[in-house]
Amino acid sequence: MNTSEKLIATEQRLGAHNYKPLDVVLTRGEGVYVWDTDGNRYLDCLSAYSAVNQGHCHPKILAAMVEQAGRLTLTSRAFRNDQLAYLYEELAALTGSHKILPMNSGAEAVETAIKAVRKWGYEVKGVPEGKAEIIVCADNFHGRTLSIISFSTDPDARTGFGPYTAGFRIIPFGDAEAFAAAINGNTVAALIEPIQGEAGVVIPPAGYFTRIRGLCTDNNVTLILDEIQTGLGRTGKLLAEEHEGIEADVTLIGKALSGGFYPVSAVLSNSEVLGVLKPGQHGSTFGGNPLACAVARTALKVLTEEGMIENAAEMGDYFLEGLRSIRSNIVRDVRGRGLMMAVELEPEAGGARQYCHALKERGLLAKDTHDHTIRLAPPLIISREQVDWAVSQIEKTIT
Repeated sequence: MNTSEKLIATEQRLGAHNYKPLDVVLTRGEGVYVWDTDGNRYLDCLSAYSAVNQGHCHPKILAAMVEQAGRLTLTSRAFRNDQLAYLYEELAALTGSHKILPMNSGAEAVETAIKAVRKWGYEVKGVPEGKAEIIVCADNFHGRTLSIISFSTDPDARTGFGPYTAGFRIIPFGDAEAFAAAINGNTVAALIEPIQGEAGVVIPPAGYFTRIRGLCTDNNVTLILDEIQTGLGRTGKLLAEEHEGIEADVTLIGKALSGGFYPVSAVLSNSEVLGVLKPGQHGSTFGGNPLACAVARTALKVLTEEGMIENAAEMGDYFLEGLRSIRSNIVRDVRGRGLMMAVELEPEAGGARQYCHALKERGLLAKDTHDHTIRLAPPLIISREQVDWAVSQIEKTIT
């Protein structure tokens, strides 16, 4: 048994089996590459689901983390720290937000938004207590807490975990008419992903979000966009909402907010929604801690100052062009925006997972989703030569 086989066997024996990873044991990362325990190098085309948009172990983020870790890591919010105000200031300047609430994980940001918007519904909109409704979309992925899986349509995420949290109305994604029909006097918010990542990089029709924004404004409904995967450069814009020139009332960010160094998320509010929260009504011991803030500040800085967002737009177009040039009778669809892409295979291809295994053998790491789709999301620092190499490996694998 070599090292990786021993480690995999230990995981199988001692760990809960709630993941089914590809059998590659990674030990080091730099830029777009990761190395396994046997010394093999791979091009990472998942970026930890967009958490390492800035590339693995970015030296400037690492330096900020090490420096802050040597000074002060955690005070809780019982006291103030000298990093939080700067993070607020820099995030507000970057995104135009009026209020910010920092948390740790993406799911916590979603839960925070649900709580805050319900309270806003009761105290500001005047919805009867206990009657607030939030519109969500089928095939969504917003996390795995009990409230969130209560409005999931994925049987794996949902089955066996009831009783479920009430107050959600599920409609098809990309259908503005269904959205209009779902609104009633108790609707406090809509919670939507600009692009459904976990569902297989599903992009709504052009004009969809312009219409949704209009419907929300007309009906005093808070538009919450979950940009935890699509935000911070992934689609070739700072936030994916910019592709339709709209502004959400509440925006959720996480993942790349720390460049993969530490769990950091934030709820950004352009309305009075976060204003309803009073001391003691919501929080987190680690939320807004100085280490998280120092890391996030630098992660945002390198993202914007090193041209990563522009590179995501340019390389995304180039990568998509390369993928679309592949001639194969098992490819049903190729789609994407920026460096958030998917190759959907025909059902008779036998499932996407086997192709992800084959790509791993060629030195490229990607992830299957929804049985027939290969997801591709490399770090935003990927170069033209690296894209060419990736396209050639994918072409060899699926043809």
